[in-house]
Amino acid sequence: MGKKTIIAILSMVPIVFMIVAIPFVNRIQPIIFGLPFLAFWLFLGMIITPLCTFLIFRLQKSERSTES
Repeated sequence: MGKKTIIAILSMVPIVFMIVAIPFVNRIQPIIFGLPFLAFWLFLGMIITPLCTFLIFRLQKSERSTES
């Protein structure tokens, strides 16, 4: 799997996590860390999104350094 494919997948992860999956996780039970499941899911998405962005940045940075 090439770097461009990995970058494309990492770009789609936050969209799928925050928009597409919401109808499937829209529930109160179970309670995780005192939060309803939907609130926990959205909080987890706020952690995963910058992580994916950082990984994309690192992949593109390494790609640029190999081109020069």
